[in-house]
Amino acid sequence: GQQCCLCANTLFRSRELSFSIEICQDLWAVVPPSSKQALEGSHIIFNLSASDELAGKNDYRRTLVAQHSGRCNAGYVYASAGFGESSTDVLFASSAIIAENGVILAESNRFSFDQQLVITEIDIERLRNDRLHNDSFKNYVSEATLWRVHSFEIKEVGSLDLTREVSKHPFVPAGDKLDERCCEIFDIQSNALAIRLANTGIDKAVIGISGGLDSSLALMVTAEAFDKLSTPRSNIIGITMPGFGTTSRTEDNSMALMESLGISARRISIEKAVMQHFVDIGHNKDIHDTTYENSQARERTQILMDVANKEGALVVGTGDMSELALGWCTYNGDHISMYGVNSGVPKTLVRHLVEWAARCKTDGETAKILLDVLDTPISPELLPHSNDSISQKTEDIVGPYELHDFFLYHFLRFGYNADKMLLFAKKSFKNDYSVENIKKWLNVFFSRFFSQQFKRSCMPDGVKVGNIDLSPRGSLRMASDIRLCGEMCGFKK
Repeated sequence: GQQCCLCANTLFRSRELSFSIEICQDLWAVVPPSSKQALEGSHIIFNLSASDELAGKNDYRRTLVAQHSGRCNAGYVYASAGFGESSTDVLFASSAIIAENGVILAESNRFSFDQQLVITEIDIERLRNDRLHNDSFKNYVSEATLWRVHSFEIKEVGSLDLTREVSKHPFVPAGDKLDERCCEIFDIQSNALAIRLANTGIDKAVIGISGGLDSSLALMVTAEAFDKLSTPRSNIIGITMPGFGTTSRTEDNSMALMESLGISARRISIEKAVMQHFVDIGHNKDIHDTTYENSQARERTQILMDVANKEGALVVGTGDMSELALGWCTYNGDHISMYGVNSGVPKTLVRHLVEWAARCKTDGETAKILLDVLDTPISPELLPHSNDSISQKTEDIVGPYELHDFFLYHFLRFGYNADKMLLFAKKSFKNDYSVENIKKWLNVFFSRFFSQQFKRSCMPDGVKVGNIDLSPRGSLRMASDIRLCGEMCGFKK
């Protein structure tokens, strides 16, 4: 063991992590010592406290611990005195809190007469990743000569079960915050489109309506943007373009939604044009390959662009962030628009936004249509349907969107490799998917994410709504021909 003086300029450092200590009132200071400790590399800050209990004080204490851990991009472990102390003038209630980067992970039961052990994991890799993107850490000049550093080694403890909770749907806030977040995102989307229209002097929009989730959300956003600009909704030209795989359910919902929102609705079948195109390029209409599917997507985009030119309008893109991550779009087809309102919204969140819009932004017939859209299987409807039922289901082909959004979040937000993502996914989806299934779709995610960057490199403008987006002009600057390295997908032999 080592003997050392515990003071504000003391750091304990190993190869894996560093920690430091502050005492009680330090946390309440204008500039807590732990702020400097974090800048000097401390990942976990321990606060040894004797904080008395007062009515309302615990709420403030919890907020203070959570906010300070977020400000320092650190883990913060707070432990106060409790049962066994004198109650002559004040009471100590055994308050213990473990927070990480702004979030409380675990805490004690106050006023307990029993001893308690509060246990959870702090993710050092996550903290390091956030500090890499924090200018306070990047620009800090160390004052190493003023610090007492005590080195130590961490012994291997073997495999431990993960105790911390890991959300299945990290893009979707839990509980009461969901409606508030949906409203905020909807405002971001509609304001961004309104500003683009105002700045370009365009007062018309063209949007393809498929009867699916993405186009329904994009249409709701567009209608809201036009309302904010006091532009009549009749200036929105919605076009449904049935093809070989279109079912009556999606086509009927497309027309009904446009009519209920009071926009200008058009129906243009693409079947004749695509059949002529097959003749022109010498493609057999009975071969349902990539050419068969992509020809339909590009025909639809051509119609939207040409109508926009004819009307002096802006084409509103409907594709979402999950589709962009997987490259689940046709290059120079639905991949292209003049402004993408959904490009920063993952599929798991699109569902909640449409459901929220049905409850909070509409009523009557529009809400009924949106609820039926929510109940419709996700499909591009590019392959012939089966007795008017959808035969091509996206999640059967590329995998469950809830898994892909989970992978996308942890990969881009924290830079996790496959092994760590698998560890977290096994915890979150243990009752939903087998380990082999999770591995299968994780391999698909990595393969598609890297191979499809060429589509994102020339994606249209679109608004960012959260910490993660895929714009090559913003958060994701990545080469189009980058190769997937073996270490990234670590479990794949």
